[in-house]
Amino acid sequence: MKASIRTYGCTLNHADSDIISSILLDSGVELTDEASSDVLIINTCTVKSITAQKILYRLSQMERQKRRVIVTGCMAGANRDLIEKYAPSASIVTTQNIGSIPEVVSSTSRQVMLKNGGSERLGLLTHFGGVISRVAVNDGCLSSCSFCETKLARGPLRSFSEGTIIRAIEQGVEAGAKEVQLTSQDMGAYGRDRKTDIVHLLERIADLKGDFRVRIGMMNPEHLGRSLERIAELMNSGRFYRFIHIPIESGSDSILKAMRRNYTMGQIKAYIDYLRKNVRGIGIETDLIVGFPGETDHDFKQSLDAVRDLRFEVTNISRFGTRPHAEASEMEQLPKETINERSKEATRVVRAVQRGINERYIGKRVDVLFTEDAGSSVNGRIGSYRQVVVMKGGAEPGLGERRDVLIERVSANALYGKVC
Repeated sequence: MKASIRTYGCTLNHADSDIISSILLDSGVELTDEASSDVLIINTCTVKSITAQKILYRLSQMERQKRRVIVTGCMAGANRDLIEKYAPSASIVTTQNIGSIPEVVSSTSRQVMLKNGGSERLGLLTHFGGVISRVAVNDGCLSSCSFCETKLARGPLRSFSEGTIIRAIEQGVEAGAKEVQLTSQDMGAYGRDRKTDIVHLLERIADLKGDFRVRIGMMNPEHLGRSLERIAELMNSGRFYRFIHIPIESGSDSILKAMRRNYTMGQIKAYIDYLRKNVRGIGIETDLIVGFPGETDHDFKQSLDAVRDLRFEVTNISRFGTRPHAEASEMEQLPKETINERSKEATRVVRAVQRGINERYIGKRVDVLFTEDAGSSVNGRIGSYRQVVVMKGGAEPGLGERRDVLIERVSANALYGKVC
């Protein structure tokens, strides 16, 4: 039996695909490309409407071609009705049930596995080498954001045990990983269901042996305040990238309240000010939604002001789109033309800010851990997780190597240079 896996969405989805790959290989299933496969496994995302539309179109194609398809990921948990509309013959397996995927692959009939249990699937992960190791630390979240249906997809918070996480990291490093990406729906909530917290987990990780760096995953601001000071200390330990992903979503307090985000921009500014003062050269990433229902011109201006004033190293812009089971989808929507124009304007501001930050690196030497072969280039990350691109054709670094690079030019999203 041959299977292929197509993954959409965030690092957590890719970490789940790593687990799926592990259990399929352990069960004797051969992983191959889509054209050669007997079964196509689609690991779906439901965060953005444009991504969901692409997935549904792909499912309808597979249905017309009479391909065997297994749908997993967030759409399997939140949008069974849409899956069955566009691909009625596809099997459906929620993330909590991916340990059963081998039996679904081998089955001759359609399977639907929707159990929302507490399976600690991280223990099923087997590392087969590679410079990057993705390790999930929890599923679900404690928030109830009005624009999101991911909680419906993944359920309430379920933190994996510290022992399982530590073993996964150690096994990945033993298999050759130089970068460990910790990931979850909300890392700041980790451990609240186990009477522990993210700081205790990170302290254990900081004590591990080996030559590797750890990227801490996304933390919602409402949980960050409890652990801010200790996380700043840990970022200075050398084990972790000096990087944090804090999704603000809007610069307007009134919109944040409508989103049910449970923090204010005053708190955000205080957190960022503290981190920049206490973690030298930190890189801060954020997410911004434009066109949320009820967003006025003033609200939008406040978001742009936040981007300019707080000068995030990376800002991911999303145009608001309705999700079938999200509360905000029932609110009065802004015109699509307004949303599109605001997205274009926000993109211009973000690119200008990011390019201005990156231009400070021109002519400087930076220490880079190389993690990706991008075809025409070899790419890596500096200590603040900013991407560095070295074009092939000269003294090329190998994956997993740390080399000094002289930065010669920049874009809004990357630094470009040559190995010294």
